[in-house]
Amino acid sequence: MKIAITSTGNNPEATIDRKFGRCAYFVIYDTNSRSTEFIPNPNKENFEEAGPASVQLIAARGVTKVVSGEFGAKVKSKFDELQIQLIVLSNANPKVCDIIALLNN
Repeated sequence: MKIAITSTGNNPEATIDRKFGRCAYFVIYDTNSRSTEFIPNPNKENFEEAGPASVQLIAARGVTKVVSGEFGAKVKSKFDELQIQLIVLSNANPKVCDIIALLNN
């Protein structure tokens, strides 16, 4: 299974980015191979539609779950259509490596 995590940086010590569509990076973690890929978000500076464009970016990578701090209203319906589960970390600011460790347990 592939899981996307929004990140403030391109390393495991970076913290989760609170904004889905305008995050700095997407971390694609594959639970089967335990591989990690950091993808710069090309949509973060978009004037509009950053969220829907980001949904398409990660959906094209085969992601089935997304971990972030918040999701805009426009993307929630897109995720529902694609059957991608959303995991909201509302009050915490964990590191990417901590989220990956939880996914492995």
